[in-house]
Amino acid sequence: MKINGKTHYLWRVVDDEGEVLESYVTKRRDRRVALKFLRKSMKRCGPPNIIVTDKLRSYGAAMKVIGNAKRQHTGRWLNNRAENSHLPFRRRERAMLRFRQMQSLQKFVTVHASIQNHFNQQRHLYSRNNFKTNRTTALAEWRGLCAA
Repeated sequence: MKINGKTHYLWRVVDDEGEVLESYVTKRRDRRVALKFLRKSMKRCGPPNIIVTDKLRSYGAAMKVIGNAKRQHTGRWLNNRAENSHLPFRRRERAMLRFRQMQSLQKFVTVHASIQNHFNQQRHLYSRNNFKTNRTTALAEWRGLCAA
């Protein structure tokens, strides 16, 4: 991601159902930042059974420090769920014509993830009637939160 012409990196933790659990924006992609992000996400979400990442070496180095090196899986299509979770965010980012500050990007990422998780109904798991009911319930909850 670019903020005022400088590259920044978006780190995300996505569970096996596609929900975004944690988001973090940094200026670098090194071992120190990966270690900080992994510790932060494990403290909040608990230790995972399997960690699927891309082939960035920073992950492997951070995993060795934590002691989760054997739980890490990398592969050509293994991290598709995480990559596909970026798509709605990227679409929204383009519509907003980029960001000016890293702090505003971090706030937007956090809010966007919670809203997306609220309305992400996993349509392929439900019949049409159940999907419509769940979507209506989520929308009613959202309207109740916005009215308060």
